[in-house]
Amino acid sequence: MDGDSLLVGIGLPVALFVIMTGIGLTLTTGDFRREAAAPRGMVVGAIGQLLVMPLVGIGIVWLLGLQGVIAVGVVIAATVPGGTTSNLIAFLGRANVALSIVLTVVASLATVVTIPIVVRFALERFGDGQRAVSLPVLQTVAQLVVIVLVPVLLGMWVRARSPQLAARAERGVSLFGAVVLVVLIVGIAIEVGDEVPSFLRQAGPAVILLNVAGLVIGGLIGWVAGLPKRDRITIAVELGVKNATLGILVAGLLRPLDPLYAAPSAVYGLLMYVSAVLVVLYGRRVALMEVPDHPR
Repeated sequence: MDGDSLLVGIGLPVALFVIMTGIGLTLTTGDFRREAAAPRGMVVGAIGQLLVMPLVGIGIVWLLGLQGVIAVGVVIAATVPGGTTSNLIAFLGRANVALSIVLTVVASLATVVTIPIVVRFALERFGDGQRAVSLPVLQTVAQLVVIVLVPVLLGMWVRARSPQLAARAERGVSLFGAVVLVVLIVGIAIEVGDEVPSFLRQAGPAVILLNVAGLVIGGLIGWVAGLPKRDRITIAVELGVKNATLGILVAGLLRPLDPLYAAPSAVYGLLMYVSAVLVVLYGRRVALMEVPDHPR
């Protein structure tokens, strides 16, 4: 277990830093200016993440008749935003990485406020209603800055100084990202260990519904909003690929002695990679068939 903790506590952040630097190699300031000038994708994605997905989570809990810690845990999994993993999936799937990063930052900052509100409702409706929820604001912001913003800015700086070097490095980082994706799947399964069957039995159906709903709803609202296909894929990824680590953290703040609060987020963190791989394959196929909406 110590080796797993070392991998998750040190190896994973370092790997994510490298990946986010590689993502920065594909971006220019013009990409973000385009998102600011045409913010429809950002607005649609933020509404989907902050409003629609919590309601979907509550609806799934009601539909399946869940109660207690599992019900609250499902709502937690629905409410947490996408994380650096969603940025990685957007990158590997040739989606709109700039939009993915903007949505990750906006949603992560906003959920510092929305998570306590939604989870408090879930506790009162499905749980014991006795536990207030708060998030470590400074820690959440610091994690975003260190793991998302700093390496992305570093990669963009390298691209601005040496486009040829950036192009060569991008290919290596893409391969590295795919390897990290596999390691994450195996690592989460090992970390949960013997509890996998129990967690899957209790939280699996709700988590699968939530994951599929996030991907489908993300694509649909992007289509309704008239967004390009790459943006639709991006929003689907942001709604379907969650920051499971944050979900487990919130569950720990709720009831450290009851692992079932964290079960839906842990199961989500494992199963979401199955659909994520499919999204990557679909996004790459789309990229081969269509001319990009704007130069990368």
